[in-house]
Amino acid sequence: MVLCTMMPFGGIAARLQRDRLRAEGVGKHHNSIKYLNQDYEALKQECLESGTLFEDPQFPAVPSVLGFKELGPHSGKTQGVRWKRPSEIVDDPQFIVGGATRTDICQGALGDCWLLAAIGSLTLNEELLHRVVPHGQSFQEEYAGIFHFQIWQFGEWVDVVVDDRLPTKDGELVFVHSAECTEFWSALLEKAYAKLNGSYEALSGGSTTEGFEDFTGGVAEMYDLKRPPRNLDRVICKALERGSLLGCSIDITSAFDMEAVTFKKLVKGHAYSVTGFREVDYRGRQEQLIRIRNPWGQVEWTGAWSDGSSEWNNIDPSDQAELQLKMEDGEFWMSFRDFMREFSRLEICNLSPDALTKDNVSKWHTQLFEGTWRRGSTAGGCRNHPATFWINPQFKIKLLEEDDDPGDNELACSFLVALMQKHRRKERRVGGDMHTIGFAVYEVSLVPQSQGCQNVHMKKEFFLRNQSRARSETFINLREVSNHIQLPPGEYIIVPSTFEPHQEADFVLRKNPDLDDVEDGFRTMFRQLAGEDMEISVFELKTILNRVISRHKDLKTDGFSMESCRNMVNLMDKDGSARLGLVEFQILWNKIRSWLTIFRQHDLDKSGTMSSYEMRLALESAGFKLNNKLHQVVVARYTDASLGVDFDNFVCCLVKLEAMFSKCCPFTLFSFPPLQWLLLTMCG
Repeated sequence: MVLCTMMPFGGIAARLQRDRLRAEGVGKHHNSIKYLNQDYEALKQECLESGTLFEDPQFPAVPSVLGFKELGPHSGKTQGVRWKRPSEIVDDPQFIVGGATRTDICQGALGDCWLLAAIGSLTLNEELLHRVVPHGQSFQEEYAGIFHFQIWQFGEWVDVVVDDRLPTKDGELVFVHSAECTEFWSALLEKAYAKLNGSYEALSGGSTTEGFEDFTGGVAEMYDLKRPPRNLDRVICKALERGSLLGCSIDITSAFDMEAVTFKKLVKGHAYSVTGFREVDYRGRQEQLIRIRNPWGQVEWTGAWSDGSSEWNNIDPSDQAELQLKMEDGEFWMSFRDFMREFSRLEICNLSPDALTKDNVSKWHTQLFEGTWRRGSTAGGCRNHPATFWINPQFKIKLLEEDDDPGDNELACSFLVALMQKHRRKERRVGGDMHTIGFAVYEVSLVPQSQGCQNVHMKKEFFLRNQSRARSETFINLREVSNHIQLPPGEYIIVPSTFEPHQEADFVLRKNPDLDDVEDGFRTMFRQLAGEDMEISVFELKTILNRVISRHKDLKTDGFSMESCRNMVNLMDKDGSARLGLVEFQILWNKIRSWLTIFRQHDLDKSGTMSSYEMRLALESAGFKLNNKLHQVVVARYTDASLGVDFDNFVCCLVKLEAMFSKCCPFTLFSFPPLQWLLLTMCG
């Protein structure tokens, strides 16, 4: 487990306004941003009162919204396209019939299988689906020709309004359609996504992770199946159990391979969904099976365990009845061994807390930071360009919590870094596309805490002298590149960049701690301590800590006060609930364990307290090198009459210091000196 404090160097003023809005909940799912300032409820009411059907002026039914090149007005491929409402296509149109299913998503004349694979996975989780496809939409009750969908975009949820005029040819939908041809939720969702990206053609070609992330706000990672981790089967099972979305594909070696069908009917360069994983007893041994879906709704694997294959006759009849699928519906089972041999890539989208509500599903906290690459100022290119690499944006992180079970990496901190470029699909209309992007991580010397949180930007000489400690596995022209990283506790900077210098784009950088490191034993303990609500209040925290500390007879302590426990909750509370969830409490628990070790190391006479001199060294061991003025304030505030400090006051001092240093950066914008602010705050 790792706690990583991340501070962007530069550009603070613009971010403060966005941070203020986010603090007020703007951009969260329950308070999504109205895309292009279109209010669904208001527009719908206007149409109902006037007796007219909605026509979207922001995404009109004209040839230009179809595309700009292959589907452009002069391409010839759009001839004969007519825009029709569902009631003009079928007699009794429905939004959703009997719940959304994977067979509602059949690919049309657009190369957006990556998107449809993501939508197909979304139907496996009804809660997630209806965050994207809000309830209460219909072609019967209060129908006004207007629908809306909620989609995550670069850290914010946006509500996208569309009318229901859809492109058709010869009376049939040109793009996404349902197998029954009477359901239209998937076609309208595709239209909303096309609107968000500028046109239908802008959706052609991509990675399933884009759709996964935009429908959940989660963070995706990619596995090369030719170099898989040893426990990939367990990774897949756990991902499916916790509601993650999974996709897979077969790499192509040339343009001629695109959507080429193999001998056993797998499609190269095509995005599939992973929808299930099971073990069955087959001829006296355990066989691992994986379930895959082709968004075409047809063309299925014909090898072992395919529909109707002989392998099904050699397993338990109950398993056979449960697992066998409809013939030629696009979904099929295959052995996990064949899957590893045939497919090249697996993509998993790990869901953020905002996308999960079930207590038994793992949650993790995501930190998101924004930046830009601008020609001549912040677009330095990769390390191959040493003269300009240093001008790239730099983000400082502090790794505080090592994994509980680091394995071969002693004192390792595990975390996931994901770099995403923004709005690049919109640029296709004017000849732009995805940049080739990546990032590098460098260890930096501890900035003396007495200087406050200055906006230090490492210069060219630093990068000439130092090698990176970690980096993205490759620079790649996808919307996002991500990588799992393990590093010792310490301070680092992340340098995101394009491969070539002078390329302009906006980006977001996200960092997630890995929650798989939360041990089962700790979960059980937390559940016992927290009770039914699975959260710890200030009052519960005070009871827990004082009960634990009373067992350490070598420590002198008056016990933790309500004020000190409230400060701890404020430090660790990431979601504004004024309570600690599992991850927040474990991070605090690990901090206190670490601080207890430091306290005992510097209590040289084993008296159960530290002198003010011992305390200064202990604070340095904890990462806080204070100047004389600040140390005088700490001594006055936290020691007793004999200049001794007990354990609870030592912890309270560290909590206060950590909170103050983590929040002092914004004050460098103003004339108020950080040191003066720290002195006043520590006195409070």
